[in-house]
Amino acid sequence: MVASRSARERKAKVEAGPLATVRIELGADEQFVYKIGCTTCVAKGGRAWSAYRPGDDNGYMAAMDRWIFHLTERHRDADAPCLAYRAAAEQRLHERRGDADPAG
Repeated sequence: MVASRSARERKAKVEAGPLATVRIELGADEQFVYKIGCTTCVAKGGRAWSAYRPGDDNGYMAAMDRWIFHLTERHRDADAPCLAYRAAAEQRLHERRGDADPAG
């Protein structure tokens, strides 16, 4: 059974932890677009920091990876279930960048 958008949103909110706001919208291509925001950080233009980026790379994994990096850089003492996936997020980042050896 496929999870509903609201069920996916609730799951993403739990994974992202208490500093996150999570919304899932439908993109022009009818795919889910994940928007994860920070309740404490302000970005350019006075808006809340958000993992959402223009373009096609706003699926669950891409948005959660950006959120994980935000937490580890700006909120080092934060506790969120998604932080357990930090190593995998770093591996995906190195693969996207084409790094030969992510360990060093």
